[in-house]
Amino acid sequence: MTSKRPSFTDQEALDFHSKPTPGKISMAPTKPMGTQRDLSLAYSPGVAIPVLAIAEDIDKAYDYTSKGNMVAVISNGTAILGLGNLGHMASKPVMEGKSVLFKRFADIDSIDVEVNTTDAEDFIRTVRNIGDTWGGINLEDIGSPDCFIIESRLREELDIPVFHDDQHGTAIIAAAGIINACHITGRELKDLKVAVSGAGAAGLSVAGLIRHLGVKAENILMCDSTGVVYEGRTDKMDQFKSAFAVKTSKRTLAEACEGADCLLGLSAKGAVSKAMVKSMAKNPIIFAMANPDPEITPEEIKSVRDDAIIATGRSDYPNQVNNVLGFPYIFRGALDVRARSINEEMKVAAARALAELAREDVPDEVAAAYHGARPSFGREYIIPTPFDPRLISFIPPFVAQAAMDTGVARKPIADMDAYRASLAQRADPAAAFIQGVQARARDVQRRIVFAEGEEPAVVRAAFSFKNQGLGHPILIGREAQVERTMEQMGVPAGTLEIINARLSDNNPIYTDFLYARLQRDGYLKRDVQRLVNQDRNIFGCCMLKNGDADGMVTGVTRNYDVALSDSRLVLDALPGKALIGMSMVINRGRTVFIADTSVTELPQGDDLANIALEAAAAVRAMGFVPRVAFLSYSTFGNPMGERGEKVREAVAILDEMGDVDFEYEGDMNADIALNPGHSLLYPFSRLKGPANVLVMPAIHAASISTKLLESMSRATVIGPMLLGLEKPVQIASLGATVGDIVNLATIAAYDVDRVHPD
Repeated sequence: MTSKRPSFTDQEALDFHSKPTPGKISMAPTKPMGTQRDLSLAYSPGVAIPVLAIAEDIDKAYDYTSKGNMVAVISNGTAILGLGNLGHMASKPVMEGKSVLFKRFADIDSIDVEVNTTDAEDFIRTVRNIGDTWGGINLEDIGSPDCFIIESRLREELDIPVFHDDQHGTAIIAAAGIINACHITGRELKDLKVAVSGAGAAGLSVAGLIRHLGVKAENILMCDSTGVVYEGRTDKMDQFKSAFAVKTSKRTLAEACEGADCLLGLSAKGAVSKAMVKSMAKNPIIFAMANPDPEITPEEIKSVRDDAIIATGRSDYPNQVNNVLGFPYIFRGALDVRARSINEEMKVAAARALAELAREDVPDEVAAAYHGARPSFGREYIIPTPFDPRLISFIPPFVAQAAMDTGVARKPIADMDAYRASLAQRADPAAAFIQGVQARARDVQRRIVFAEGEEPAVVRAAFSFKNQGLGHPILIGREAQVERTMEQMGVPAGTLEIINARLSDNNPIYTDFLYARLQRDGYLKRDVQRLVNQDRNIFGCCMLKNGDADGMVTGVTRNYDVALSDSRLVLDALPGKALIGMSMVINRGRTVFIADTSVTELPQGDDLANIALEAAAAVRAMGFVPRVAFLSYSTFGNPMGERGEKVREAVAILDEMGDVDFEYEGDMNADIALNPGHSLLYPFSRLKGPANVLVMPAIHAASISTKLLESMSRATVIGPMLLGLEKPVQIASLGATVGDIVNLATIAAYDVDRVHPD
């Protein structure tokens, strides 16, 4: 089986890392720097006070600097991914990426450090001399056996956690899966017979951890390219392999597999044969974890065994052994107790926590993260998925507790329940939402029209949409022009469906339908024929109306209002629904929805009430609990004005309805609505927390606010999402990026208006 084709071209990957700013990380100050007083406090003379405090007690660095939430990702580039020794600077994109993962999954600040040496002693000396700068160190992509020597020495010589993820990350996730696989098959770890293919950093670490969990040393047969690591062997041996040498007559991996309960692959594609799998014990546990291609594919295993529990390192199979399930949360727990190291007990605690989480019932609010289905503990679900939002609040407490129990915690946690609650607040709410949207799209496999099919960005987006398995893209355009664009973009010929509106067999059907719809609005049949032939938005919407496609994305080459007007010539609003645009704004772990951003210019009171109803329903369908604030320049009547009166009228309309199933309040200033403690000043407020749905008094306020947030802060803005139309149409902004187009196409496939929470 060949590796999965990426959903991007080489140039797109280079562009991603270079534009608009080179690299993937930057520094942002955590304190205001706007006045002379701020600068005096931040630097001289104010900085002298914490300097003196740290000089007196070095641990005060945790209190007065970023050390306590900072991890360094350090490499010399001697074993980059699967690419080998390419030099320290070639490792920098990977190390920056690892730093991004720390922030994304565990809200840990991270910086990459590339050390220009291949000498282990030189590397150790360099890192030891600067190591106190951080709260922890993640070693990455360092060749074997130096990686063992470097980690061992730095753990001894530094008073902070040092963790080589290539060794221990895979080991912890695999161990969690083995715990659960043994539970399902009725095995005890002490009785488990294990064959290991691969005696590199990961293979040795996995073997070491499962031995610590209870697997007997004599029951682990370690195999490298020479064969079984046995007592007395001298060829290609070192001190690290020797620790796993056992007394056995078996000499090959094939012999090691005979009667084995478990096979752990940490080597290379094709290292395991069907015959080896067939020779294993009943209900074999097979973890083929080589990337991008496993030692043996699940399909090959299933062709000879129907009783195997299978895991791989790939996301397109169940039970993915993914390091991102481990290192962010292990460091989160270690940092939060100011641990001096990450010991074996902490690794075991992380493995057991992951195993336990996989056995938990999946609640409604996270079910969407599991590729459109609600998983339950069993053979195809023994390891949580990386996008489970519960990981951040579930795993670190186990790690922190183990650190406290083993005496390596400088700052024990007194209230573990409060700690779990604080961790949950660190979760990135956008991640769960986007993963849920993608999961539903993959599950339903909608046909999505990309109306401007000749545009390079649209072709790239359609290709990415298809390769990510999000659905079936349809490009509207002239075949020759689209194919030329595909060739220029590096998109293989024949991979995307193309429809020429002028030459379509459905052209007469669409013309007759649209003429019947528009003939009393001043349109002649030839006018309608021209629209169907020449306007790709019209043609695409006709496809939706007649059931030939399920959703559409457009807007890259036309103004939003033009694209919306085109769509409304063909499609109606849903009965009883307001047609609105709603933007999702994510900033620093907080999500708010803003409406109406694109449809009604100056809404009246009843319009505002309907906007709130539609926005709240959509937000609930996305898995959020809506708390609606009607925004104004006034707060509860002060000062009064015409727009403020419209807002108050909307609130009164909802009051009269009586059966509204969400919290709402207004008129309010934005700062009041978003303030968690605003009820102290306004105890009569009906909002039990900060608002997350902001209904704007007019379209210009909504549009300006979202554009300002996107342009002047680190906010991510998704949308505006068009809601309330009878068929899902999403309209991108002029010049939208490939990522923007893919997101909107995915939202069209998700179809917010027709998704209802359980």
